[in-house]
Amino acid sequence: MSSDISTQPTQQPLLSIIIPAYNEEQRLPDSMKQIIGWMQTAPYGVEVIIVENGSTDRTTEIAEGFASDHDNIRVIHSDKGKGAAVRTGIYAGRGEYLFICDSDLSMPIAEVEKFLPPQLDGYDVAIGSREAPGAHRFGEPVYRHLMGRVFNFIVRTMAVPGFSDTQAGFKMFTRQAALEIFPYMTIMGWTFDVEALYIALKKGKKIVEVPINWYFDEDSRVDPLRDTWRMFWDVIAIRLNDRRGLYDGPPQPLPINPMEESHD
Repeated sequence: MSSDISTQPTQQPLLSIIIPAYNEEQRLPDSMKQIIGWMQTAPYGVEVIIVENGSTDRTTEIAEGFASDHDNIRVIHSDKGKGAAVRTGIYAGRGEYLFICDSDLSMPIAEVEKFLPPQLDGYDVAIGSREAPGAHRFGEPVYRHLMGRVFNFIVRTMAVPGFSDTQAGFKMFTRQAALEIFPYMTIMGWTFDVEALYIALKKGKKIVEVPINWYFDEDSRVDPLRDTWRMFWDVIAIRLNDRRGLYDGPPQPLPINPMEESHD
């Protein structure tokens, strides 16, 4: 898919930034200020969709505060689970490119330009990589890096071969690819992106890795033992889903989310 990003119509954004947000009252304000500052310099249309999914803190209040001040920021709600939030956000996005963005903004938001034309084109899915040549990690503890390498080995062996890093929380989907992938999704937790990439490969989509600068967040929600074990069983479930034919046949349309709130 080729795009001249300087000539996109203003009424429809080129880029949708989708931010899953669960109990993010501490991290969301600073991240949103950075994103808004970057959007003001972008030469193309950008929208931000904050997907709150079951928070018990002030996440919704904070997100709606930003939405009330900016026409291109929306707040919607989803069921619990990062995968559920991402899927809801994907279907709410109006952009030609749909970018999943962790709320901690461990990848500086300006690096999203690496995923867009003219810097990158001709792909279906682009995944931010902390391991690809040219990538840099900052401040990551050794144990976290080792945990990531172990899980990546499991993913490469059992589900998505050939990619050095599938778990950084920054991924771009073209609209067409997203509409062919996300209706098949079954995993609503942390491992949703492995399933998405597995389905993408099964559907013959072109996936590329994009080297990024990534900064470790000490407030990371990942539990080294619990989440690695959970992810392992999710990968098993993905393979079983495929054997049962769940990723075959025509995609089912996503039901309209009754919890969506638009602030356009």
